[in-house]
Amino acid sequence: MRRIAVTALADGWKLTVDDVDNDMIFRSGRDAEHAARRLAERLARAGLWSEIRLHLKDGSLAARFLSPADPSSPAVGKRHPEARQFDRERRLPERRRQEFEVIS
Repeated sequence: MRRIAVTALADGWKLTVDDVDNDMIFRSGRDAEHAARRLAERLARAGLWSEIRLHLKDGSLAARFLSPADPSSPAVGKRHPEARQFDRERRLPERRRQEFEVIS
């Protein structure tokens, strides 16, 4: 799940996305929130869940929205190839243990 945060700056608003180094700066909170919602919609179409966190000027959390992945997206339900490799590596010791028990 991607986390999208809108926080206040001294003279504007900042939109940040976790694991992305390119923050966006806006003059108004309304524009930053609108951009966050558009980004969440694009992520949903790409098959990704996202969470939008809107903060007040004092830094406290004002609102939190979850945007689920679009079920009609072709990316939903597909697993990353590295996830399959991780599953294989995780099951390997169990297979060895079963073979060991059969032999002994």
